[in-house]
Amino acid sequence: MDDVLRKPNSTLDNVVLLASRLLLAWLFVHEGEWLITNFAAAAAGMIKLGVPAFALVATIALQLIAGIAIAVGWHARLAAAALGLFCLATAMLFHTNFANRNELLHFEKDLAIAGGMFILMLRGAGGYSLETLARQRLERDGGWPWRFRAF
Repeated sequence: MDDVLRKPNSTLDNVVLLASRLLLAWLFVHEGEWLITNFAAAAAGMIKLGVPAFALVATIALQLIAGIAIAVGWHARLAAAALGLFCLATAMLFHTNFANRNELLHFEKDLAIAGGMFILMLRGAGGYSLETLARQRLERDGGWPWRFRAF
């Protein structure tokens, strides 16, 4: 068992990375979908906090695009970096009333999610990802020519 855990590209490693990506991505895709379906209420809440309404559209786009990118493993490092910074900003801008236990809990959760995103940013998507599939196809087809073939 120890040998399996030490191998950087083992099947176990790839399965855990896939499961972790899906768990992290689900949070953001689900929230982005909720914000779309409850756009008016979300916009009113953001305006009450002093956040301009256009930031809601940017938030939805970030959550959906980066969340899906992480789920499928396409530019997962970039998406994880963006969502990690987003979580840090959310924690520090909106959850600073530590006298309120709920706000403290949200602050800590945002920091934990950011930590997971930064680990994903450093580690990458793993073997079960579109990035790996594209890399394997590129190696199999001998480089760039496959991109220029007619479909």
